Amino acid sequence: MARTNFYLIETIRKTAEQLKNSSSYQWGHMGSCNCGHLVQEITKLNAAQIHEYAMANCMGDWSEQSQMFCGTGNMPMDLLFSELINVGLDMNDIKHLEKCSDPKVLSEMPEGKKFPKNNIKEDVVLYMETWAKVLEEELLEKIEINFTETVEA
Repeated sequence: MARTNFYLIETIRKTAEQLKNSSSYQWGHMGSCNCGHLVQEITKLNAAQIHEYAMANCMGDWSEQSQMFCGTGNMPMDLLFSELINVGLDMNDIKHLEKCSDPKVLSEMPEGKKFPKNNIKEDVVLYMETWAKVLEEELLEKIEINFTETVEA
């Protein structure tokens, strides 16, 4: 799972909020789908630009194109994948976001929503909100707070 950090958590939350209020959700469009909306928030590219990057590489969804990422390429999608990795994601996170399928996130989803549909905007928003919560809990577990009392004589 992702290398949890404050920026990533906040970015996922912002993406969920923007997606919730957006009328431009289209699961079959590389710039307007689950991953596309997150990439928009991270890169500040618009949906059309992201879709153009995706079509320059080859056909396939985010999951399929992530399998071709090697980390040293200069194709437009390589640049987008590099941006996602830089904020703390890995290829599995991208695949899971595209399909709303991360077992850890699914286990934290509310009853009755344990099987979100990857092409239903409301389910994707809930998945992202839950994912951010899971990452935040992981981050809080890593933070050690040492309280020491200073007693003055």
